[in-house]
Formats: sequence, structure tokens, C-alpha cells
Amino acid sequence: MSTARDIMSGDAECVGANDTLRDAAKRMQDLDVGSLPICGDDDRLQGMITDRDIALAVADGKDPQSTTVIDLGAHEVVTVGADDSLDVVLDTMAQHQVRRLPVIDGHNLVGVVSQADVAKNCPEERVGDLVEAISRG
Repeated sequence: MSTARDIMSGDAECVGANDTLRDAAKRMQDLDVGSLPICGDDDRLQGMITDRDIALAVADGKDPQSTTVIDLGAHEVVTVGADDSLDVVLDTMAQHQVRRLPVIDGHNLVGVVSQADVAKNCPEERVGDLVEAISRG
């Protein structure tokens, strides 16, 4: 049976909690991603930031060059363990309606499972069920 570790994209890069929104947006652009895990100085996962979070903050008048990622507030982040089964990954993504799920081993971020990773590694029916569940929100 496949695990999160088997299908995740490894080498997940974090944005620092004290990095600015501009730093986060630039990192997303460089990596061609729409979200990044937020890590504190201790390299522990503190949340996730999305391109949408940045857009909404800018729309609210926040300065992207001085507002830090942590200024947006650390959101509770949903994770799965590296050795969790594919069923657990799919159920967690569906239940929390998330397209990207950080994968941890102990307290360390080891990767991210995205909807695209699921699409490449799961039967079509399961992928369809996941997309439907995520899209309900």
C-alpha cells in the first residue's frame, strides 16, 4: 500500500515566519507554486501561506514589503505523517478541503502531497472523489 512518502513531492521549501509577503510571493514565483509551508526559526511547521492569502492582504491595504508572513496570523495547519496510508492522505485532504498537504516525519517537514501528486498516483475514481470533496467548499 502506498504512503504519503511514496507520492509526495520531497524537498519542500518553507517560507520563514518573519519573511515579508513580497519574499513569499517571490519564492512562490521562483518555485512555480501557489502555496508554501511557513516555518519558524526552529524549522517547525507553523502554517501555510497561499497566493490567495497574499492577494487578499494586499487588497486590504497591507504593504507586501513590510508585512511579514506571520503578521497574517499562523493558521492551524493540517498535516499527515510520512508513513500514513494513501487512504489517510485522501481522507484528510477531502475532510479539510485542501489541495496541498504538508507531510511530516516527527516534527520535521519532509514534503508536500498535492492534488497533482494524487492524480498521478491514484485510480481515477479516487481522484474524482477527492476533487469533488475539495470543490464543495
